[in-house]
Amino acid sequence: MQHATELISIIALGLVCAFIGGMLAQRIRLPPLVGYLVAGIAIGPFTPGFVGDPALASQLAELGVILLMFGVGLHFSIGDLLAVRTIALPGAIVQIAVATAMGAGLAWGFGWGAGAGLVFGLALSVASTVVLLRALEGRGLLDTDKGRIAVGWLIVEDLAMVVALVLLPAVAPALGGEAAGMVGHHAAPDHGLWVTLGLTLAKVGVFIAVMLIGGRRVVPYLLGLAARTGSRELFTLAVLASAVGIAYASSELFGVSFALGAFFAGMVLAESDLSHQAAADSLPLQDAFAVLFFVSVGMLFDPGIVLREPLAILGVVGVIVLGKSLAAIAIVLAFGHPVGTALTIAASLAQIGEFSFILAGLGISLKLLPPEGRDLILGGALLSITLNPLFFGLADRVSRWLGERPDLRRRFERGAAAPLPVRGASALSGHAVIIGYGRVGSAIGKALQDWNLPFVVVERDRRRVEELRSQGVPAVFGDATAPGILDAADIGSARLVVVATPDPHQARRLLTKARAANPGIDSVVRTHSDSERRRLEEDGVGLVLMAERELALGMMTYALRSLGVREGEARLFVDSSRSESQETPLAEPDQPVPELRQRRDEPE
Repeated sequence: MQHATELISIIALGLVCAFIGGMLAQRIRLPPLVGYLVAGIAIGPFTPGFVGDPALASQLAELGVILLMFGVGLHFSIGDLLAVRTIALPGAIVQIAVATAMGAGLAWGFGWGAGAGLVFGLALSVASTVVLLRALEGRGLLDTDKGRIAVGWLIVEDLAMVVALVLLPAVAPALGGEAAGMVGHHAAPDHGLWVTLGLTLAKVGVFIAVMLIGGRRVVPYLLGLAARTGSRELFTLAVLASAVGIAYASSELFGVSFALGAFFAGMVLAESDLSHQAAADSLPLQDAFAVLFFVSVGMLFDPGIVLREPLAILGVVGVIVLGKSLAAIAIVLAFGHPVGTALTIAASLAQIGEFSFILAGLGISLKLLPPEGRDLILGGALLSITLNPLFFGLADRVSRWLGERPDLRRRFERGAAAPLPVRGASALSGHAVIIGYGRVGSAIGKALQDWNLPFVVVERDRRRVEELRSQGVPAVFGDATAPGILDAADIGSARLVVVATPDPHQARRLLTKARAANPGIDSVVRTHSDSERRRLEEDGVGLVLMAERELALGMMTYALRSLGVREGEARLFVDSSRSESQETPLAEPDQPVPELRQRRDEPE
């Protein structure tokens, strides 16, 4: 029970303090993550008051990394990874070598040995995945050429760090350290250096092969089974079980990091149409645990190191934010990519994070790195994470400044590479997006099919989506209000959104999302409330239909005709009644309905 209390305490106080810190940071126009870091310092062991358990906080943060990397994999297909291999693979390797050399030089200046220099340099060379993704998502860069290169670059860095974590115990005695019986939670190998390297690469290779060959079939199949049940809870559980389960199994069986295992789990699912809903369902937990990641970093930091070793801290920050950035810019430009891409990559890598902490802990356990080395790494991490948003802003300003000076820009961009193909580009344009394909939505869809008009269906019933696809009808599985689902239906290039579901609250959220992506989109909505109808009409919805009213008007027409009223008079009376209830003038009976019937005269 004591451990359960500690767990609840760290979650409760971590989230509450992070919220307060984030709000205060936002008020003084600093990134919220600065507030999260300060919150961690406040509940850490180096400040008075409540002291949280850093070990528990780190484990909770690891869950955030797993879910975040799973989400990245869902948006990062195998094709995307192969598309950036020519820059991400050599670029990451060269940048790691350069940054490690700079860090080792700094360690030599501190009077440390070769082993300490190697661990210290490696820790400064690898950027934080969490910080990178937060920055790219906040700026809408994750699905761009720049974002894909940056993510691919970090995947290569993660693979390199997996190899380093396995090799360090083997080479520790030769570097002046001690042999360890454990590497993380895995037994350290007793083989020679080259045998150990070969075994490590073989295990990573087998893991990747298993995920790309078997995982591409098994993971989507299992999530498909959960989706067909129609239970949202089961589907969400299947998503979380896939992310965390595969991450844990990959670490236990193949020795790769949790983050890398979760990334490949998401990537094999990315090729399935379930990926959009899976990403939406895991997003809230990603956000919550990512906040705990920043809190855990703050808890490990001893603020006193800034006063005790100010010059050493400045040197570490200089290597992270200046040395690594300049190296990344040179590498990206050398491979023929534009200046804007080089600046974005440089800003993305100008920080360190989770792998740096793991390397520092391993270095201390192997007697390679002195304890003050860990404090310097943590101080550099906290300061670089805090400064990272400023570097992104600086990169944008420099890119715009160079854009106004084309001659100067061309000097940097010699033989610029062709841009990477945009993932998920769609041929649909000017189509309708039908939300919900029950009795109402299916009737509308059939009419559009009869007129050969393009449309996409968004539906939560997995079986219905599969049936539509078997008939050649474009359909997206998922909740239309969840992030990414409307984007999958190409809402940005659509002409009309049809909300055929009866939930009025969902309708307003859908319209807000649709208009945010496409301000000029037309809309038609169904509702069961007269007050809701008026509210939607005031919001500028093209057409709002209330089922009970339309039913009454239809029955009214039949009753008048049955009792001898002529057809023209009956139609005029019913139209007048509809107009009075809408409190807006109606179109003449023969006037074509806007948006849809106008397309009858257009060539197919």
